[in-house]
Amino acid sequence: MSESVCTVSKSCSGGAITALPQLPLENATKEVCVVVVEYGRTDDADERSKEVKAILERANPLNFSKRKKWTITVVACFFTLLAAAATTSYTMGYPSMTQELGCTESQAIIGLSAYVISYAITPLFTSAFSEEFGRQPLYWGSVILAPNINVIAVARVLQGAAGSTGTTMVAGTIADIWETHERGVPMAIYSILAFGGTGIGTITAGWIEANPQLQWKWIQWIFMVVAGVHGVVFAFAMTETRAAIVYARAVKRLSKNDEVPLPKIAVQKQSFQQLLWISGTRPLVLLFSEPIIFAISIWLAFAWGVFYCMIGSMASVFRSIHHFSIGQVGTVNVTLEIAVFIGYLTALLQERMYHKSVKERSVEARLYFCCVAGLVFPASMFMFAWFCQPQIHWALLCFALTIFYWSTFTIYLAVFNYLADCYTTYASSALAGQSLLRNVIGGVFPLFTLKVSDKLGFTWANTIYACIAILLAPIPIASSLTWTTDDIFPWVTHPQAK
Repeated sequence: MSESVCTVSKSCSGGAITALPQLPLENATKEVCVVVVEYGRTDDADERSKEVKAILERANPLNFSKRKKWTITVVACFFTLLAAAATTSYTMGYPSMTQELGCTESQAIIGLSAYVISYAITPLFTSAFSEEFGRQPLYWGSVILAPNINVIAVARVLQGAAGSTGTTMVAGTIADIWETHERGVPMAIYSILAFGGTGIGTITAGWIEANPQLQWKWIQWIFMVVAGVHGVVFAFAMTETRAAIVYARAVKRLSKNDEVPLPKIAVQKQSFQQLLWISGTRPLVLLFSEPIIFAISIWLAFAWGVFYCMIGSMASVFRSIHHFSIGQVGTVNVTLEIAVFIGYLTALLQERMYHKSVKERSVEARLYFCCVAGLVFPASMFMFAWFCQPQIHWALLCFALTIFYWSTFTIYLAVFNYLADCYTTYASSALAGQSLLRNVIGGVFPLFTLKVSDKLGFTWANTIYACIAILLAPIPIASSLTWTTDDIFPWVTHPQAK
């Protein structure tokens, strides 16, 4: 059983009062949700009180069995994998799509950008819906919508909006069912699939595109079949994990089956309009008013934009310079999976360093490897830029990509953990703000990267990106210095309510 904080309220009618567990709350919400059960008959109140408390303890998502927790975690994380794979698998269908629809590659890229931008904006509002109605309805709507792609630009907007649940809700689901000290492995699985899924998408889609009988439409159909199978498993394996919703339903069932006079159930919380307003505005307020969030978000957003530029232009680079088939181009993203694996090992080492120095360095101890990645990131881009030559073996390009993906993954994880630790109560809003900026820039960058590459060539286009990355490299180093946050911005580490 998890430890619960009890809230005791006094009855205005003089009846006996039941002290019930206060609902576990996430950092994402200011909701106050206290279930108060009033009994009119004092003679049986104590016995019934214990029974009610036991039922609510069993309903607590933190008290689910290990088997149930892991089932929910695996099913939810597989949704993350599907959402990530859907982002980049689309890019492998460019050759047949442009030929069949008579459009340019620049026009085809709009579908990628539409997905990513919709992916960025939707979570600002879905978090409020999850707080009000629970996580399960959001999952169901997304499972139904995510595979649908008929009218490309519009469908990709819908797909991105639905797929965004694969990242925003899953992290919340893991927090719902796992205690803080137990979340390490589930969150690691989530992070690996969220980032590594983009590579799995391109590897799979590349060989589908290479088959003349399949190509771009079947990339979507095959993903739809996989998502459909996942939806069936989802129906049997997934359950509501939002504590407030689970408790409310449990108490409602108790009130219907109670032989004593029906209890009055009071659920006190902010209105849905307030939740929607807070969910939509607080991330923006934090993003533009907190120097640390803004600076580190700009840095990560640039890395994310270049990441999608790499994904979007990879086919052009390897096909035009090294004459790869589209299937071989997709296989190149095995480098991403290798980088994620190395990044996970690096994260384990970073975690050990964090625990050793957190008392002296506070949250800045999260940024050791992030500082290294900040320097490796532009170096890998210079390598990729100047390896884009016919006389240089393609294996060196793959080596540069592996280093690039490792640095991006390390930056991504470090920023996530740093903001979560630094902003505690407002961590979800801080992360939503950086996620918005990151994905918007990630969606906009591919729109002009091909034009820049056509005018300047792959070498000089990537050199420009590398030079910008050098200018941004001091950000994690400055953030890692204790005096930066404690002395210059004393309000940053423990921000007040916005």
